Amino acid sequence: MEILLIIRFCCNCTYALLYKPIDRVTRSTLVLHDLLKHTPVDHPDYPLLQDALRISQNFLSSINEDIDPRRTAVTTPKGETRQLVKDGFLVEVSESSRKLRHVFLFTDVLLCAKLKKTSAGKHQQYDCKWYIPLADLVFPSPEESEASPQVHPFPDHELEDMKMKISALKSEIQKEKANKGQSRAIERLKKKMFENEFLLLLNSPTIPFRIHSRNGKSYLFLLSSDYERSEWREAIQKLQKKDLQAFVLSSVELQVLTGSCFKLRTVHNIPVTSNKDDDESPGLYGFLHVIVHNAKGFKQSANLYCTLEVDSFGYFVSKAKTRVFRDTTEPKWDEEFEIELEGSQSLRILCYDKCYDKTKVNKDNNEIVDKIMGKGQIQLDPQTVETKNWHTDVIEMNGIKVEFSMKFTSRDMSLKRTPSKKQTGVFGVKISVVTKRERSKVPYIVRQCVEEVEKRGIEEVGIYRISGVATDIQALKAVFDANNKDILLMLSDMDINAIAGTLKLYFRELPEPLLTDRLYPAFMEGIALSDPAAKENCMMHLLRSLPDPNLITFLFLLEHLKRVAEKEPINKMSLHNLATVFGPTLLRPSEVESKAHLTSAADIWSHDVMAQVQVLLYYLQHPPISFAELKRNTLYFSTDV
Repeated sequence: MEILLIIRFCCNCTYALLYKPIDRVTRSTLVLHDLLKHTPVDHPDYPLLQDALRISQNFLSSINEDIDPRRTAVTTPKGETRQLVKDGFLVEVSESSRKLRHVFLFTDVLLCAKLKKTSAGKHQQYDCKWYIPLADLVFPSPEESEASPQVHPFPDHELEDMKMKISALKSEIQKEKANKGQSRAIERLKKKMFENEFLLLLNSPTIPFRIHSRNGKSYLFLLSSDYERSEWREAIQKLQKKDLQAFVLSSVELQVLTGSCFKLRTVHNIPVTSNKDDDESPGLYGFLHVIVHNAKGFKQSANLYCTLEVDSFGYFVSKAKTRVFRDTTEPKWDEEFEIELEGSQSLRILCYDKCYDKTKVNKDNNEIVDKIMGKGQIQLDPQTVETKNWHTDVIEMNGIKVEFSMKFTSRDMSLKRTPSKKQTGVFGVKISVVTKRERSKVPYIVRQCVEEVEKRGIEEVGIYRISGVATDIQALKAVFDANNKDILLMLSDMDINAIAGTLKLYFRELPEPLLTDRLYPAFMEGIALSDPAAKENCMMHLLRSLPDPNLITFLFLLEHLKRVAEKEPINKMSLHNLATVFGPTLLRPSEVESKAHLTSAADIWSHDVMAQVQVLLYYLQHPPISFAELKRNTLYFSTDV
């Protein structure tokens, strides 16, 4: 009996301690709700009753979180629902430094927050850096953008170095897992990888997204893609069409709103691969072939083109661009592109209206501003994509439908060197055979493509990086193989990215790399030397060991690439960018040796490509004997170059 009394007493105490206060707040909330119904809006107590009701509702919502963990809203000062519309990690430029922020777009306010550092086991919280009511938020005019300070991009070579480190660390983690290494060692490697991925995520975005507050303050974010900038702008402008009122949040209101961010957020982790679970898809490594067929649904004629983007190392990169169809509502491109994937999981297609008005210039990057007509994104499902057949799909964007086809080819299959059976052509034929037949030290195709790029493509943004149309490249290949008389006329009319793509394809399809199979192991060993003097002696000795046609063609190409890099402020192609594009093409051996310690496509990328890029970069940064010097030597140039 005594035990029962004790239990009853404890239950009563628990009820008194836990449920009575909640019950009291619940009853008070109902009373406040009724009072507000019968209190005139102009009564002096009305705002106080509103605040009391909102605070009590938020308290009850937080208590009931375990019952309904999918809350998507908090209460505004008016007692209305403040819904979370969009959130994500953005890079903010503040006081000339880059900061990673978590930005929350609610139905009436934009809030910029930072996740507080807390000790293990403690509840994580956000710290509000600033907020703007949407009624007070405005986008800058062209004149205001012109007056804004210029955004200085992070050096390309440092970004490439980060990528190399990330790839190498991925390889080490895979090896540790394959050898069942210690969890501490794996965690240490993952920590290093996260640090490099975080730096890359912080420093890679370059596209400015500016917003102003009517009180005079302005804020600048940097995004990796036009797609993201358009998403944020459209979401804000859609909300601003509603009848919004300006307001100021009290410290208590701001604390409640910031506290809700942790519960409401839809994006939980910084978008880096080291934050992903081990069983998540590592993405695709290889080449995605995409044909952009046509687009329908335009209400007015426009100058239309599409761009293709894929994710790489946590951010999106523009990879291809169709030609512009002028004054049409139904463009039919039917253009094929080959896009290199580096752990990619998504493909984006953006449709633009080309602006030919030179006065409409974006002062942030000195580029003509083209209008985005629509955008869409699809996930690259390995089961769907990794088939030998083309997969046709339609992507819908703002009433516009773009039809496209795609298929995926693994890296080892795409980069396999296959000698041509037709030795009368130039593609897939040894460079010594071609130069001997042409009585030239540098193949005609190399000279003509280089000349055309330097004539009208050296200032093209992304030259050699942006894919040319595959059908145009194949047409040029056929013309060069047939030694057609119309080569020069065709070159002058062809899109410059297709010409650049033809040059890359020529080197890629050589039956052995320009720097030869025989010397490949020595190049890999030489670039790994730590002593600068020993490395220079080794690398220069290897260069002089090349056959004459290979050496002269290599020097000819080196000087061209250096001239392209001199225009980096305009074309955005640094020596590092060019080395990344051409390194594997010039060095990849004709037969890839099997490497037992490589366990995935990502490892092949990190092991082979990293070293191949470094070799070409070394020669670009440490110029060997120049092509001009060789040309003065009649021993080398007894025939036309």
